[in-house]
Amino acid sequence: MALRPLESFMSPRGRILAGTFILLGLTACGKEEVPADSHPVVCESPAASRVRQPPEVRGQTQCGPTENFTPINSYQGEFADVAQTVEDAVVLIDGRCTGTLIEASAGPVVVTAGHCASLGDRPLLVFNFEDQSDGDPLITEGTVIEQSLEPDYALIQLDVIPQVAPVLLSAVPSERLAIIQHPRGKPKVIAEGDYLDACDSLVYYVDLDTLVGSSGAGVLNRQGHLVGVHTDGDCDATGRGANRGWTMEAIVAASPYLVDADIVAR
Repeated sequence: MALRPLESFMSPRGRILAGTFILLGLTACGKEEVPADSHPVVCESPAASRVRQPPEVRGQTQCGPTENFTPINSYQGEFADVAQTVEDAVVLIDGRCTGTLIEASAGPVVVTAGHCASLGDRPLLVFNFEDQSDGDPLITEGTVIEQSLEPDYALIQLDVIPQVAPVLLSAVPSERLAIIQHPRGKPKVIAEGDYLDACDSLVYYVDLDTLVGSSGAGVLNRQGHLVGVHTDGDCDATGRGANRGWTMEAIVAASPYLVDADIVAR
């Protein structure tokens, strides 16, 4: 089907976006200042890093006292230069998850979390769903061509590729990271935080807010390359702890569709 304006949502399938801004759940890490030693040294125990909350209890509480999100079109923070380059590739999936259109040798695909979809699903994808939108919201459908829970990822092949630049993949994080996302299925926002560590195919970050609906959002380095896919929150109400996602290296290694050459930096 062709891309079409947002006004056409009110079909039975389109109403997903009006009624399902709910629950896949990830916690949010707030910006409350906490002692440096309050964050876990996650990579001293790689096996423990794979202990995962069941989907029904993911993200039942917000981490920290406030949600530190900025609407993408009013954002002027440290990632402003790369955000404007890559944000068009960020997409709302079935009103309940986030994904990113990525560059791949076999053709652009949307990457998201594996717990957001099942193999063969036909999700509805909305690009440019934003406050003060700088373009027309566009809708298409796609087919889930790969899905896994370990690593936690899915690939969606779109019926129609929008006229946006796909995001490049990297295995090199930066000291600061950003996530462009649709928390609770709302219009696109950005949050930023500190890189903590990477081990056992997972990347950890602190003070970087995510919420229900942020599942599957891309973790961006300072160059605007995708280094991971956000999947889980693991912090408490004071802001202690870390959120995490699977690295693009792990996802590419597991994927029949993606190849090593799709990672531009290692």
